[in-house]
This record gives sequence, C-alpha cells and structure tokens, in this order.
Amino acid sequence: MNLPLSAAEASRLDWLAESPSTNPALVEAATGLDADDWPDFSVLATDNQTAGKGRLGRAWSAPAGSSLAISVLLRPQPQLPIESLAWLPLVGGVAMSRAVNAVLGASGSDAIATVKWPNDVLIGREKVSGILAELLPGANGVVLGSGVNLFLTADELPVATATSLALAGGTGFTADDLLSAYLHELRQLYTAFVEHAGDAVTSGTAAAVTAACSTIGQNVSVELPGGEVVTGLATGLDDTGRIVVLRDADAGTFAVSAGDVTHLRY
Repeated sequence: MNLPLSAAEASRLDWLAESPSTNPALVEAATGLDADDWPDFSVLATDNQTAGKGRLGRAWSAPAGSSLAISVLLRPQPQLPIESLAWLPLVGGVAMSRAVNAVLGASGSDAIATVKWPNDVLIGREKVSGILAELLPGANGVVLGSGVNLFLTADELPVATATSLALAGGTGFTADDLLSAYLHELRQLYTAFVEHAGDAVTSGTAAAVTAACSTIGQNVSVELPGGEVVTGLATGLDDTGRIVVLRDADAGTFAVSAGDVTHLRY
C-alpha cells in the first residue's frame, strides 16, 4: 500500500497486509528487543484486521479493504501524569472526527462527525469509528488504536447502528487521505497536550473535546460496570475527562469513568 501522505505525518509507518489486531502487535513491538526502533508517534495500520477487539473485548471486523485499523504509539517525554492519560482516547476521537469531516468536506457548523463519550465517533447517530487505548507495561506509553469504516456497503455493516464514510456520501477519497488527516490532527492535539504536561485545560484539550462531544447536552442511559443503569442529562466533562451526569432519580450529579453510554431519544 502506497501511503505517502500518511508516511509524512508519522515518525515510522508500517503497513501490514493482514493483522489479527494492530494494537497488540504494536504493544509487542514497542516493548520487545527492538523497542528503540519504535519512537514516539510510530504507526501500524492495515485494511485487513482479522481479529480486532473494541472496548470490553467486543469483536471489531470488516471485509478486507473496506476499513482501516490504525495503532499509534504515544511515548511522551517527559512522561505524563498517569491520571492525564484518560484524555488520550478522547483526543483520538476528536482527531478522527476532524479527519472524517475533512474527508466528507464538512467543517464548522456543517461538521457531521462527532465524539460519543468515551470512545466512539458518530456520523449523525451512527458509529463510523471506535477508539481503544492500551497502556504499555510500566505505564511509560500508550498505544492508541482506532478502527474506521471507509467503504462498507449497507449489507456489510456489522450492526444496524454503524455506518461508513462511503455511506455518508464520501466519494473519491483513499485510505491515505483519511489516515493522513487523522495522523495530522492527532499529532497537533497530542503535541499540545504533552507540551502542557497533560494539563487538559491549558493545552486546549478539554475545550476541543467538549466542542466535538455530542454526548454533552444529551439525555443518556449509563450502564455501569456492576450492571446498574442510571439515566440523566450529560452536562459536561470533569478535569480527568469523565462525563458528568445529572441523575433523573434525585437531581444529583456523578462522574462516569467507565460504562456503556446510550444517547436517549426523548
């Protein structure tokens, strides 16, 4: 695969003709005997991932050539505070939403791709991309994985709530166009975050995520890890990137660090 635009955005870019899953492959490379050959912002990518996993171990698969699986090694120097790393999947979501909008020719008030907290990118109400971050052993870096549907047709969608750039009206674009746009946006956001030592406010990260996040202002249902389901209004993000929900039951607020969030249609 010829990816000149994307190669110019990465410290190292390796294209795999096929991979079970790019995230564990990059974790292994970044921590193995040749770890020094994989600098900050190294990238593994493929359009044929055969055993990909999303959040909570859910399967993520698509016909060969129809989607991209992208893993980016983030090895900031100096190391960031561990509590700040929770912002990185959201940063990835913002970068992907911007890239999708750019490929679709949408910008400003016409932008249609948004971030659904904590790790999805939506076109309208349908999922076009998912983000999965994995901490390196020793917590000295993160592999930020993303899958994005490029050319899937309606009958190839894994679920009815998914979509692709082609189904959203994208024409004439290549995998290199989307990948390079994503890497460009991600590098800009990530560089600012690192330069401000993981401070989401001073780096502009919190503002960027808030602007892109369609969950904020939505009535939501949150299924917590223990199985409890809470409904309420998503009002914003706290200083660690958790979504803050005003509960329907008692008008109290709580911050969600992990859980399945569904946008409700009231």
